[in-house]
Amino acid sequence: MRGSLRQRHPGNWELIVQLSRDPSTGRRKQLSRTHLGTKREAQRALAALVADVSAGKISSSATTLHELLHQWLMVVDDQLSPTSVREYRRLVDKKIGPDLGKLRLSKVTTQRLDSYYSELIHAGGLSPASVRHVHAVLRGALGQAVKWGWIPTNPAVSASPPKIVRKEIRPPSVAVTRQLLDAADEHDPELGTLLRVLAATGARRGEVCGLRWSDLDTGSRTLSIQRSVASIAGGTIVKDTKTHAARRIALDDDTIDILERQRARLEHRAETCELAFNQDGYVFTTTADGTDPLHPDTITGAFSRVCRSQGVKGIRLHDLRHLHATQLLAAGVPVRTVSGRLGHANASTTLNVYAHFLEASDREAADVIGNLLGPSE
Repeated sequence: MRGSLRQRHPGNWELIVQLSRDPSTGRRKQLSRTHLGTKREAQRALAALVADVSAGKISSSATTLHELLHQWLMVVDDQLSPTSVREYRRLVDKKIGPDLGKLRLSKVTTQRLDSYYSELIHAGGLSPASVRHVHAVLRGALGQAVKWGWIPTNPAVSASPPKIVRKEIRPPSVAVTRQLLDAADEHDPELGTLLRVLAATGARRGEVCGLRWSDLDTGSRTLSIQRSVASIAGGTIVKDTKTHAARRIALDDDTIDILERQRARLEHRAETCELAFNQDGYVFTTTADGTDPLHPDTITGAFSRVCRSQGVKGIRLHDLRHLHATQLLAAGVPVRTVSGRLGHANASTTLNVYAHFLEASDREAADVIGNLLGPSE
């Protein structure tokens, strides 16, 4: 960033800083300020002005944050998961755009972002987690603006979004889980089967929606999780798993039997419709030929209705995954094994999420070793 001085008349100086091209016009511009004083004072003022421009505190760009956000969304559309893009677009359209969209990029400072985050918490009633999602969008978009040369630095990097206090995981008890599974099975055997698979594997709902019959190996009693179904505007899309890696997990005999009964139901449905059974169709489907997967939101809604019918409150569909993990850890199954079944990228993720349960197991371990060693003489 270059700057220069020009004396208009004694004691009156023009400070000039050369700027990069304005993204909205493509023209190269310069910033001019007037300073009254000695030449040495003007030189110090020029140095401070250059520093402010370099830090992104001052810019002449007319581009608004709204323009940046929508161009950034087009860039990340092919880079992020459909679910993430859908959520980011919702935040831009419903929250960030209406609140800050008219601001020029030159007015988007770290202090302004911090004030905005505070407003979202205290006046908007958003949770710290939701505010951090907003921060992720702004940081990503402003970072792209830096790459494009629209602004010199990213003001969101130094911003201070609220910290998230991790809530203690409270999965449902085994007794309540069995109650819900039985109720679902009585109301709709296919829903009961799906919930059983969720609880027995710890898989994510989209992963269970993406299961095909070719993924089930009854000989080795294993299930291969290779894909996931994500919700997008107007329907669904089949994509990789969250970690972009397939995994094979073992199944218990009862779950194998339940899945076999599900296959028989779908075979009967296809026969009734005078169709051949699709050997590679989806395990959970809305069509007689098994070509379309079940929508993930359909499962969530159905599970909520089952909970209400049983008078059970405070339990989410995702808690079946937590139940799977915590029961295995409590039974002494190695963390790495649990991590593999859950599809975590590495065991450290499992350790972080379920630290509370591991601490309880550690206390039991201390008691076990104490009993083995016995009292001191």
